[in-house]
Amino acid sequence: MCFGVKDVIDVAGMPTRSGSRASDPQPRQFDAACVAQLREAGAVAVGKTVTAEYAYAHPGPTRNPHHAGHTPGGSSSGSAAAVAAGMVPIALGTQTGGSMIRPAAYCGVIGFKPTFGRVHRHGMDVLCDSLDTIGWFGATVGHVRRVAQVLLGAGQGGIPGQGCRAPRVLLLPAGGVSRISPAASQALRQCARELREHGATVTTLEEDGMLQRMLAVHACIMTAELARAMLPVARAHEAVLSPVLRKAIQDGLAIGYAEYTRAQHERDALVQGWRERMSTADFILTPSCPGEAPAGLSTTGTSVMNRPWSLLGWPCLHLPTGRGAGGLPVGVQWVGRSDEDAALLAWAEALHGVVVGRDHVF
Repeated sequence: MCFGVKDVIDVAGMPTRSGSRASDPQPRQFDAACVAQLREAGAVAVGKTVTAEYAYAHPGPTRNPHHAGHTPGGSSSGSAAAVAAGMVPIALGTQTGGSMIRPAAYCGVIGFKPTFGRVHRHGMDVLCDSLDTIGWFGATVGHVRRVAQVLLGAGQGGIPGQGCRAPRVLLLPAGGVSRISPAASQALRQCARELREHGATVTTLEEDGMLQRMLAVHACIMTAELARAMLPVARAHEAVLSPVLRKAIQDGLAIGYAEYTRAQHERDALVQGWRERMSTADFILTPSCPGEAPAGLSTTGTSVMNRPWSLLGWPCLHLPTGRGAGGLPVGVQWVGRSDEDAALLAWAEALHGVVVGRDHVF
């Protein structure tokens, strides 16, 4: 199996440019741990894929394969587009906020972000130490699960009682953090309806302001860590950095240790709160994005639907379900419990046919 590699992850014999002229142009000597694992399993790394500048916000030249005038998302834009265009069946990416799930949604491919810390980051240019997670895009759920078996050791099991019970799902419309397009809302309702019709218990979770709180905590942690990681680069190569990255570094340096520490403590409390909410559920069903990929190439869209779950560090999966009024892909996001990556992927493999209209019997 061939795979692409986001250009913040090392491949021996290739440079890691991180989407910036400020990076070292010399080829790397060694594979990143995840690349080495895939090669050992027989996969072939065929090349690097475009990333937004230092996996942050300033977009690279990649376009959306479904409409060249629309963003492919970011920061893992090249990896998502490569899978969507049929260039490779699998491509590695990373997520700090929404850099896996958002481009998967915009490009209409399967996107998986594992539990934080499950994939070794040796050989990756880390932007935010307590958030960055290596994930991957796949042409099918089966492709994604095969990679999980290599990188996570996730076997064929994972669902207690699979075959004799349907899932327990928390439905979170997430309208409290962003206006949802009719297409995204329809995709969510349709998925919930199909799951119910096939026996799932779907419980709507009332929004109580917690997502807004999670976004604020994520922003504090991400900006503070980004600034300190990027400061040496900014001091040496400020002129070639984008204005948006320079501003993020400046904003992050203004966050003091006390504020950062409070945010990390609040994060711990949020994780515990969501553990309690998820104690009787298998996964959360929520939008991947507010809508279809927006027109234009100057930005990569919004990650507002993804950052709360990146903060928790829990596994997330984007499942394409159809197309919106503009003819571009739409889908849904499933969020599993921490370290239950195998279960989330097993549910997805069992249920993807249901949510796109193909029958399945539990």
